[in-house]
Amino acid sequence: MPPLPLTPISRVGILAKPKLTAVAPHLVEIGEWLAARGITAVYETETASLMPPASARVTAAKNELPTCVEMVLVLGGDGTLLAMADCIAEAGLTIPILGVNFGSLGFLTEVTLPELFRSLDLAVTGGAAIEERLMLRSTVTRGGAVVHRSVALNDAVITKAARSRMIDLSVYVGDEFVTRVKADGLIIATPTGSTAYNLSAGGPILQPTVDALLLTPIAPHTLTNRPIVIPATSAVRVQPNMEPRDEVFITFDGQSGLQLEAGDEVMVGRADTPLSLIKPSTRSYFEVLRTKLKWGER
Repeated sequence: MPPLPLTPISRVGILAKPKLTAVAPHLVEIGEWLAARGITAVYETETASLMPPASARVTAAKNELPTCVEMVLVLGGDGTLLAMADCIAEAGLTIPILGVNFGSLGFLTEVTLPELFRSLDLAVTGGAAIEERLMLRSTVTRGGAVVHRSVALNDAVITKAARSRMIDLSVYVGDEFVTRVKADGLIIATPTGSTAYNLSAGGPILQPTVDALLLTPIAPHTLTNRPIVIPATSAVRVQPNMEPRDEVFITFDGQSGLQLEAGDEVMVGRADTPLSLIKPSTRSYFEVLRTKLKWGER
């Protein structure tokens, strides 16, 4: 992992988990810490509402935050970081994210609260390493026209409605037909997303630096439908084989999505720009796995 580029950081965006009232005193302290170093704190609008009123505070809407800062500090959990990662990617930017977890160690927000200021100092001075994470670009086509575009860090998930029968999906890699999946759904995941829904569905864990995508059926009808690892250079095409009563949905990082219709086609592949994740700690990926998954514990 190379160090952060030596571009001077003059503005840091700050995003906290919604309604996380425990973060309020830390937000004030972070602002004062940055101001003492000549750096402007730009608070996401909802995050700023958690703090005591102040007339001079700089704020921005979440979708606008990436366009007016050089890095973003996320305070919360992995879901909060996912939401900001998607905003940055939608803006076509590569500004780095530093994630601080307000709970236990996270897969993405792996900096703990006691490590906050040491990690922030490394980030703003260019002393932290940066890791690029592959992201997904998805499109949904209906009647020859694109009806939805989305970027995701973890996964694109095609699922049935809660009370629907299993769904039938024709899956292609590139132009080659792979299989028909009859299951509760299909997960198309990045290596980063391999420890999310993919892991719960029985898919393998991939190191984040592996250049690959995962195709993992959810509760397949046939036990021979197993997870597949494919090169990230290959686009995945999925065609739902639907009957009138079927209800099929696609979601992206659990943040957004839509209901699919008969004849729709889903294309999922590598996004043009990766996520830049700041890694100030010396924890290895396997150390994080051991901590989160409690490997070796009784």
